[in-house]
Formats: sequence, C-alpha cells, structure tokens
Amino acid sequence: MRARPRRLPARLLDVLPIGLTLLDVWAHVDGEHRLATAWALLAVLALTLRHRFPLLTFLLTLPSTLVTDATLATLVALYTLASLSRHRVLLACCAVVFAVGDFTPWPWSEVEAGQFSETRSLVRLSYSLATAAAPVFLGQLVQARRELSMRLAEISEAREHERLLTAQSVLAKERAQLAREMHDVVAHQVSLIAVQAGALQMGTRDAGTREAGAAIRRLSVQTLDELRHMVSVLRASGIRPTELTPQPSLADLERLVDGSGIRAELRTELPADLPPTVQRAVYRTVQEALTNVRKHAPGATASVLVHCEEDTLRATVTNTAPTRSALPLPSAHHGLVGLRQRAELLGGTVTSGPTADGGYAVDLRLPLDGARRHTSRDDMVP
Repeated sequence: MRARPRRLPARLLDVLPIGLTLLDVWAHVDGEHRLATAWALLAVLALTLRHRFPLLTFLLTLPSTLVTDATLATLVALYTLASLSRHRVLLACCAVVFAVGDFTPWPWSEVEAGQFSETRSLVRLSYSLATAAAPVFLGQLVQARRELSMRLAEISEAREHERLLTAQSVLAKERAQLAREMHDVVAHQVSLIAVQAGALQMGTRDAGTREAGAAIRRLSVQTLDELRHMVSVLRASGIRPTELTPQPSLADLERLVDGSGIRAELRTELPADLPPTVQRAVYRTVQEALTNVRKHAPGATASVLVHCEEDTLRATVTNTAPTRSALPLPSAHHGLVGLRQRAELLGGTVTSGPTADGGYAVDLRLPLDGARRHTSRDDMVP
C-alpha cells in the first residue's frame, strides 16, 4: 500500500509565498527608487490578506507590476483569487489587466517615439498573457480538486448512511419475522402447555401431581406474559422506544431458587449498593445454572453461593450427581456462551465444568470496580 505524501504545514504555506516575494523584490527593485520600493513592499504586505480579501489583495499588488519588474506578488494574488472565485469573467479580466500592466513600459514619460513598437513586440505580449493565464488555470485546478474531494466525502457519507438504513431495514424485517414465529408457534405451544397443566391440576386427586400441575401452569402463564411483551418489542423494530419488562435483581434470587423445581440451598452475602447490571448478571447466571440442573441432572440437589471475596463478586452454583437418566430435550447450547459474553462485558469471567463427585459447577467472577465502570455502557443488557 502506497504511503500518502505528507503535506506542508498550513503556516509554512502562508509564509513561504511572502518570503519568495521578498526575494523577488530584492532581486528586481533598486532600493534607490523609493516609490517603486514602496509599491513593491505594499504588494508583499497585501499577501497577508489574500485568503480573506483575494480581490482587494490583487488590486493592491497591481501597482508593483506596473512600476517594477517584481511581479511574483501579483501572480500569487491572482492564483489565490482563481482558487477561491468561480467568476470566470472576473478572472479573465484580472489576467488581462496583469498582462497589460506587465507589458506596458514605465515610466511613460521616458518612453521615446517608436520605442514602444520596437521593444514591446507581439512575443512579449504573448508572454505576458501566458504568465497571467498560468496562475488562473492552476488556481481553478486547485479549486476543482477541492470541490471534488468535498463531493467524494459527501458521496461516501451518503453511501454510509444508505448502508445503515439498509441494515436497519433488514433488521426490522428479521425482527418482524421472529415476532410472527414467536406469536404463531411458541406462544401457541406454551398456551397449550398451560391449558394441559390446568387440566392436570383440576383432574387429579394426587397432591404431588396437583402441585406439579399448578407449578407448570404458573410458569407457563409467566412465560406467555414475557413472550407477549417480547413480541411487542420486536414488532416495534426500532421505530419507537419500548420499555423492557422489569429486570430481575438480587432480591428475586430467593423466589427464583424456590421456583426452580429442584432442591436448592441459597446463601448470599453481598452489599446493598451493587449496580443493576451486576445484579442482573448474577441472577441470569443462577437462572441458567439451575435450568441446566433441572434439564441435565434429574434428582440432583444444588447449592447457590453468592458472596464477595475482596474486590471480586463470586456466584457459584454447584449440583450433585443426577440420580436418574436425563430426558433428551432440545437445546441450542447458547446458555453458557451468553453468560460468558455477559460477564466479559462487565470485565469478569464464567467458568464451568464437572466436579469430583460427578456433579457440575458454574462459577461467575466479577471485579466490582470494573463492573461499576462498565455499568453505564451495558445498562441495557437484559
């Protein structure tokens, strides 16, 4: 990949023409001619105004072209005017005025009869016109290049905006399709589960079965409520802000463990000022771990320990070995991956693996200082 050439600093570009015009004055103007020297120095000083008042600068440098051979200041002023102005008729007139001033001899009182036609030939006039045209063409070229760069930047910005709109449109379609699938398939099946659980609860005399049916029905109804809200969030498709359901906190851990459907012991030793994102991370980790115990380790018991070790928060969920074979259930195997990603966003880690007694353990570690720093960025993580 070719490296871009380095540009000269802006201050150097402003000072360099003034220095060159001073050298031009020193080389072509005799210091004994005070009037000529004054006009030449005025032309040099006028260049400091060329970016703000390009036409005025050009007019102030014209006398130097007429009374001296130091024409560089006028050429610089003409170039600056051409690079900033789109008025081509004005530029053509300025170029002609410069050429006439450069062509005309000075002082007029010392011009002898017939000297004009002999010394100022057509070749000299053509040279003056060419000298005047060069800075005009160069200035127009620089102006066109600058405008082209601006247009390219605008086109790039428009394309980026169009790409974002296209991505948002595709995302909105995917969200709408997902909402339809959740409403038509998942919600329908969960409704059937709730109905069947209610029928089981009402149609049996066994107390254990009735309690299990009630628990299934309660969880099914809760799942339906969450599904309906998620469908409304997905259908919004980013057009208007939607409020998420109340997010869980550490105060909900006891209810989570009690309703997990397994025998579990909860022990918590935590401060009360933990950020909401940290509380949600702990809750989701315990929730996912207990769900996996219920799915993959039937008959096992679990212990949930949440506490602080110096500046690190730890949430450990450990279960014993299963007492019976697990039923094959569908799983996308994304639960632990999601927990690790959530922990990484808060600067922590999640480790998991089998224990020596045949059980399984999930361990969440969050540095409290890092979690507090990430709180504002990840506050919308559910």
